[in-house]
Amino acid sequence: MPANLTPEYLEAERKFRAATTREEKLAALEEMLATIPKHKGTEKMQADIRRRIAKLRQEAGRRPSTARHKPFFYIEKEGAGQVVLVGPPNSGKSSLLARLTHAAPEIAAYPFTTRLPMPGMMEFENVQIQLVDMPPLAPSYTEPWMLALVRQADAALLVFDLADDDVLTKIEETLLLLDQANIHLRSPSPTDSSPAFEGGRTSAPKRALVLGTKFDLPGARENMELVREWLGERFRLLPVSAQTGENLEVLRREVYDLLGIIRVYTKEPGKKPDLTAPFVLKRGSTVADIARAIHRDFVERLKYARIWGIGKFDGQLVHRDHVLEDGDILELHV
Repeated sequence: MPANLTPEYLEAERKFRAATTREEKLAALEEMLATIPKHKGTEKMQADIRRRIAKLRQEAGRRPSTARHKPFFYIEKEGAGQVVLVGPPNSGKSSLLARLTHAAPEIAAYPFTTRLPMPGMMEFENVQIQLVDMPPLAPSYTEPWMLALVRQADAALLVFDLADDDVLTKIEETLLLLDQANIHLRSPSPTDSSPAFEGGRTSAPKRALVLGTKFDLPGARENMELVREWLGERFRLLPVSAQTGENLEVLRREVYDLLGIIRVYTKEPGKKPDLTAPFVLKRGSTVADIARAIHRDFVERLKYARIWGIGKFDGQLVHRDHVLEDGDILELHV
């Protein structure tokens, strides 16, 4: 029997997957139990939720309630991915964060204005992506915790001032600092279908894009050609201006593509999909992966799925190993 899960239940399950504390997980599970449709097709799921609630309550009863203090520089990941803004002093990172998110960083003409990491949520269509403005990297200023922030992020934006005549030296110094810390960055090719590399726990390069800021200032366009030639095939360069807004909408799409993710929607038979709340998965994910994201029982019970999307027949039958594309709509049958 189909589970026919409601949007309210799916939203509660998303909260559970995003929860980082025992209290948040318990609250989300209780909401899942309250909103799950009560019929024979969900009996196993209800029992599983109750078991998890009981386990968390038991753990809460035997563990000390002392709060764990996270490091001052730790930024909890939120949204579809975490992207750090990396660059030398006065490169324009904070101005970009202010234009792309609702964050209000301190912006000044003097160097080293940003002393602590500041997050902000950037909207791209119907997903939120976390940008983190970092303190500037410089040979005499970089602390180990700054490099740890870059390692944990899903991707990086390398930010440099195109109007600075010394921009090539700044780029070289920044990349050298990162390389010496064993943080290797590279722009993925347009045809790269692999997911973003996670958290720096791999020898493969972390995905990165070079941003040339202050593109509205004199000399920036001439320097852009020099920078592009110097970067070669290792990095793609996108010139932007926080003042005029030039290429900022292009940047939103570039950041989304940089993360190597896709949006997939689900629908119940005979009903329209909710296109405002997609599941966000790694590029290359399959029908089985989204079934697992909804509930682990779905993977075992999944018989087939119907799919809607670009280049597909409406309601086309697909199996669990079918690779999904951005914007696909799935109707799962168990």
